[in-house]
Amino acid sequence: KRMMISQFFVLSQRGDNIVFRDYRAEVPKGSTETFFRRVKFWKEDGNAEAPPIFVGTRNVDGVNYFHVKVVGLYFVATTRVNVSPFLVLELLERIARVIKDYLGVLNEDSFRKNFVLVYELLDEVIVRFWLRANYINRGIEVLYVFNDPILIAPARLQPIDPAAIFTGPPWINDMQQGAKRMPGTAVTKSVVANDPGGRRREEIFVDIIEKISVTFSSSGYILTSEMDGTIQMKSYLSGNPEIRLALNEDLNIGRGGGVSVYEYRSSPGSGVILDDCNFHESVRLDSFDSDRTLSLVPPDGEFPVMNYRMTQEFRPPFHVNTLIEEAGRIKAEVTIKIRAEFPSDIIANTIAVQMPLPNYTSRASFELEHDAVGQKTDFKETSKMLEWSLKKASVGSLVSLIIVGGAEHTLRAKLTFSQEFHGNITKEAGPVSMTFTIPMYNVSKLQVKYLQIAKKSSSYNPYRWVRYVTQANSYVARI
Repeated sequence: KRMMISQFFVLSQRGDNIVFRDYRAEVPKGSTETFFRRVKFWKEDGNAEAPPIFVGTRNVDGVNYFHVKVVGLYFVATTRVNVSPFLVLELLERIARVIKDYLGVLNEDSFRKNFVLVYELLDEVIVRFWLRANYINRGIEVLYVFNDPILIAPARLQPIDPAAIFTGPPWINDMQQGAKRMPGTAVTKSVVANDPGGRRREEIFVDIIEKISVTFSSSGYILTSEMDGTIQMKSYLSGNPEIRLALNEDLNIGRGGGVSVYEYRSSPGSGVILDDCNFHESVRLDSFDSDRTLSLVPPDGEFPVMNYRMTQEFRPPFHVNTLIEEAGRIKAEVTIKIRAEFPSDIIANTIAVQMPLPNYTSRASFELEHDAVGQKTDFKETSKMLEWSLKKASVGSLVSLIIVGGAEHTLRAKLTFSQEFHGNITKEAGPVSMTFTIPMYNVSKLQVKYLQIAKKSSSYNPYRWVRYVTQANSYVARI
């Protein structure tokens, strides 16, 4: 199969060319500058960012640009021929993930210190991808790479969000020992990196990540709710031993019975219900139907063991109520109330709330609760956007955990307009949207019950880590 990618390059946010590879010599060398200028000054249709696919200079040079943005770096491919855009975007995503697996962290410094390894990875991934599109499926053990990575010192890395911290899984034999906690830099390690003493540390990480989408009506009722989940695994085990991963025995795939998830959450013994799921090609399902156990030999690096979906009703982690009322000819008041519906022993990370205001809003003043520690408000005059953020805050030696389960927080904003409004003001404001991350919590209640690793010897006992993370995908409340 003929390679259709003409160029591949990586740019920094400043436009610096970090990596450049020309495969077909048919696109002008100035394509990097053309791309960066188009992305930086993109103003079409009022979009803040350029779309992932666009044509060079208004179809004059006929160059197609494909790009994905990963941790502030632009991964870009160019071509003149007609090619499947989704195939190229998938290729760019895989390049970023494979390089991340080898280098441990993606930034300018790691690229510059490992440019030989990066070019070697590019040749392996791109050539093999086009020769056989399904050859590389996050299994980087198939790559013939001979250079070792130069690791970046942890002190030079940016701080990791608390959601990126791994905590110990509820293995039965570890219950008495309490929860383990892994340093945040564990997620930035290279899959081929060793401990400082030269010995490779044996460990494996499992993430259950669920992204939820919820839409509330103006009355606070749930209009739509769905969840997309994945079980991600990242293996640092030498020799790729066989692994058995056990999920809930009461796991049900399919809607059978017609009972809403919201109802069965309150009735014990009703199990975990998912609409559908799919598995990585390395997973064997010999005993999945009988005991919900997955068997696999994990490839090096990170890969999705299982993807699943739930479109039935569930209890959302936050309930949002919004009210906007007229307070005069050129004034109005907005009240936003959020309530955490998860258990009190769960703590959410930073919550961000946004609400578009009418275009003629000139000023906004805010009123928070008297004990509102760690809350910030802002009015973006250019975009007419109300912003409200809540996060953990330290006051002296005390840490205020304001986003615990069961907590309720209210924001009141007084708006001043530059002109009198006519008609219904609710049609010109909103909706309210939220973003958040909740560690060690998931709405589906899917769990990893145990993780068995084939032992090489009686002393072989690798570290095993798991975390549960719930994130907002599209969390919207209408006004």
